[in-house]
Amino acid sequence: MTRTVFILLFFLVQNPGLAQQPPNVVFINVDDLGYRDLGVMGSNYYETPNIDKLAAEGMVFTQAYAGAANCAPSRACLMSGMNTPRHGIYTVGNSDRGDTRTRKVIPVANQTVLTDSIYTLAEMFRDNGYTTGTFGKWHLGDDPTTQGFDVNVAGSHRGNPGKNGYFSPYNVDYLTDGLEGEYLTDRLTDEAIRFLEENQEKPFFLYLPYYTVHTPIIGKPELIKRFEEKETDEGQDNPVYAAMIASLDENVGRLLSTIDELNLKEQTLVVLTSDNGGIRDVSYQDPLRAGKGSYYEGGIRVPLIVRWPKKVAPQTTCNTPVSNLDFYPTFQGILNIPSPHQQPQDGINILPLLQGEEIAERPLYWHFPIYLQAYNPKEDKGRDPLFRTRPGSVVRLGKWKLHHYYEDDSLELYNLEKDLGETNNVVNDYPEIKKKLQRLLTDWLKSHNADLSFPANSAYDPKFENQRKLKASQ
Repeated sequence: MTRTVFILLFFLVQNPGLAQQPPNVVFINVDDLGYRDLGVMGSNYYETPNIDKLAAEGMVFTQAYAGAANCAPSRACLMSGMNTPRHGIYTVGNSDRGDTRTRKVIPVANQTVLTDSIYTLAEMFRDNGYTTGTFGKWHLGDDPTTQGFDVNVAGSHRGNPGKNGYFSPYNVDYLTDGLEGEYLTDRLTDEAIRFLEENQEKPFFLYLPYYTVHTPIIGKPELIKRFEEKETDEGQDNPVYAAMIASLDENVGRLLSTIDELNLKEQTLVVLTSDNGGIRDVSYQDPLRAGKGSYYEGGIRVPLIVRWPKKVAPQTTCNTPVSNLDFYPTFQGILNIPSPHQQPQDGINILPLLQGEEIAERPLYWHFPIYLQAYNPKEDKGRDPLFRTRPGSVVRLGKWKLHHYYEDDSLELYNLEKDLGETNNVVNDYPEIKKKLQRLLTDWLKSHNADLSFPANSAYDPKFENQRKLKASQ
């Protein structure tokens, strides 16, 4: 043994962390997958054996949250590590949704593109020696290769695959058509597997934001038939949606099998989650209230599974509330790099949780200063039948969750330990809790320079609004 090699080995023994290469990262971000839409999360109708196996091999989070209740803002939170007031993306498209005569105030203007000045999660990986690839929905700009990805398949500003878009010929950008009838979820997985095979010898960040299970609800005919013949569960009874979930699960299984075949399992961290809650008109998430677009639990609580062999113990569960805002600082910690460009971070490094430790209790915040109209007034279980949500902000601390809605300056307080369905507003019963959470929320909004200017809407017509509410409730 040469003196140089001996010195190097001695140095690595004294500094074992330097001898360990940071892991490859595979991040599966399913679109609109509800909290209870997996077998491991309690569904008796949907079939997800591969995802359930992934869960058994890692950690399942029971109180994981999206940074926002719908697609674009949640993805902006994930990619920037910053909450909505910092990046200004609150929804998809315009902020003044619904009939203007039913809106009391003028909402805050919405941004639709994650600005290039924001240093993305993908840029962080790329600048630290990773090859980066995205396969599916981007929704934060026209081309993710300008925001940190070396490879882009099917990602653009488009938020869904469009009419008949789950079968080739496709409607999405940056994706050539396959054989007629090819299924989009299959194709994106094919492309992701090719990326794995081509980059197996070097660190990679594989982002797999499937378009599924976003509308339009379209599945493979043979799978639809299978679920048509299966006993349903209350509120989970759509065989086409079940077929979409089955295809998702099959493709997650294919991807994981490839990781195994390439002998990459032990050096690859896998995350599976959803960008927001499921659409309640499609699939109930009971006992959680409401769904996508709402800031009740059904709109923001999501499934989350993390597998990292020899780092995350298998068959473990974490009940600590976490957010998709936490992934940015967590990956930053795993890469052992300083905060990039002094960009503020609104999440925390949850590596201690992944290693079975505890973290201090902290508040989680959401800010949604705009309108989002109802999907189905009779099914949504929103605050009123016309909107899934109206302009508001939310804070959760421990078992307590406070909603503040700006049209009428009203407050809702829920004890999630006793009332997970947010049916019993106890704001008048706990004045000290209300005061504490109000102060936390007010200070947070101020520190984030949140726009709270809500001019009165001159077109608002209370009589018309009441008529519409009555009609929608019938």
